[in-house]
Amino acid sequence: PFDEAMALAQGDTEGRLRAIEIFGRLGATASAERVSLDLRREGIDFATPRPRASTLRNPMGLTNRQMDVLRALNDGLTNAEIGEKLFVSPKTVDHHVSAILARLEVGSRGEAAAKARKLDIL
Repeated sequence: PFDEAMALAQGDTEGRLRAIEIFGRLGATASAERVSLDLRREGIDFATPRPRASTLRNPMGLTNRQMDVLRALNDGLTNAEIGEKLFVSPKTVDHHVSAILARLEVGSRGEAAAKARKLDIL
């Protein structure tokens, strides 16, 4: 996701706004601020999204929905099964899983679940 955001940050206004969103999810605040500053210098005004209080309270900065997905990962569910359970598409689940892996700085679903258990956030 970070590489995707970096690429989007070099594109048009819509792409740069999407990059800011991705950087925000990943906690890459410095990168988000840099792209935001560039847009403002160009006279493009926009509201920078702020994390919800529940996200700020989470030790790893995970959203409530990401926590739902993380619990399902811990149960060993596939993206399709998680999607059915949470009433979202498997592609949406895939985006959440990518964000979780980035936040927890791990490379796999199993590692994410193990780290979450170790951090006692499940």
